[in-house]
Parts: sequence; C-alpha cells; structure tokens
Amino acid sequence: MTNMIKRVGVVTGRVLNQLRRDHRFVGISLVFPLVIIYFIKVVFDALASPSFNISVYVVPYAAFIIHFITFILTAIVLVRERTAGTLARMFVSGYNPIEIVSGYLLAYTVLATVQSLLILIELNWIFELGYDLGQLASIYLVMWVLAIVSMAIGMLVSNFARNEGQVFPFIPLVLLSVILSGIILPIERLPEWVQALSFLTPLYYVNEVIQKLIIGDGLFDDWPKLIGLLAYGLIIVSTATLSLRESD
Repeated sequence: MTNMIKRVGVVTGRVLNQLRRDHRFVGISLVFPLVIIYFIKVVFDALASPSFNISVYVVPYAAFIIHFITFILTAIVLVRERTAGTLARMFVSGYNPIEIVSGYLLAYTVLATVQSLLILIELNWIFELGYDLGQLASIYLVMWVLAIVSMAIGMLVSNFARNEGQVFPFIPLVLLSVILSGIILPIERLPEWVQALSFLTPLYYVNEVIQKLIIGDGLFDDWPKLIGLLAYGLIIVSTATLSLRESD
C-alpha cells in the first residue's frame, strides 16, 4: 500500500511538472471560462427584466462551462499523452492503471481547485450574487467536485480515442447534457423517458444541488442528489481505470 502511494505521488509530480511547462493548457483552463462568463454577463444584462431571475441560471451555467471545458481539455491532453507514448512508458515502468489514473486526477485536481475558485470569485463580483460565506463555500465545493468528475469523464473518453479528432464527436453529448440537466428547462416539463436520461449526466445532480443552495438551503438538504453526484464520479473513475490500456 505504501509503495502504491509513493508511485501515485511520482505520477502526480510528473504531471504537475508537465502542467508547469504547458502554459497554453493552464491558460486556457483558467482564463477561457472567465471570458465566457463575462460574455454571459453581457447577454444577461441585455435580457434583464423584473421577471428574469438571473441567479437561477448564472451559477448552473458557470457549472456547465466548467464541465464542458474541463472535459474537452482533459480528454485531448490525455489522448496526446497516449499518442506520444507517455502512458505506454508508464506501463513498461511497472505502473498499473489505478496508480496512473489516481496520479493524473490528483495533479489535475490542483488545477481544478484554482479554476473553480477563480470562477466563483468572478461570478460573485460581476453578478453581485450577495450570497453568504456558507452558500459560496457550498457552491464552490459542488463546482470543485464537478470539475473532478469532468476530468474523469475526459479520461474515460480518451481511453477510446486514437487521436485528438476522435474526441470531438463526444462534444454534442456534452451539449445535450445541458438540456437533460434542467438548467435551461425544468426536468419536470420534459417527457418521462427524457427525465430518465437526466441521471446519465453529472450536471443534473449539480443543478439540483445548486438550486437548493441558491434559495438558502444547506449543502446536505438535498443529500440524495449530492450522493448521486459522488457515486456518479466514483463509477466514472472506476470505469476509466478498468478501461485504461497500455496500447491501442
């Protein structure tokens, strides 16, 4: 067990060193979501009216941005790692899938921690949300978990892609998740068979929890959805680990 922890630490350190050198990836991960949120602010200002409650949409939309960008970037970078032979060399060096997946997730979690914090600071600043510290901390935690789950989904997709171009067919599925999550339209208004599909996207659980937080409920008031999000992440991480292969 101790040896496994050390090996996970080695993988984590290697990926963090790589992230330090990959300024483009880090820059896109941190800056691009902030730019998109700013333009959402511009659009919402144009739609402003007494009947339009911005707070219902702004935080869930920010969650979707985190989900979309984190998933795409993680998938592309890991496909690049595979085509460059990095993953193959790890297998040859004796690392197993659990150590590799854990190391990558821990390293990228450092980036997700900063990304989620910057996004929440911008949201609270430009939209003047007015939430108390407890609400902000809870929203941050939900966004942070979503970012990690999105990374795991990106890792899972990368296991089945031969090159970066094969990642892009999955983009429509991520966009479809916005409809299934209830962010645009309440789930209850959709057909029952569509409502059943909503359980297949992490955004559904995130939106349900966030909507409770927005109205002042506690993080664990909707604990079934929170547990659902964590279970979803665990399933994705496990599947990504089991499907990780040494070569195509």
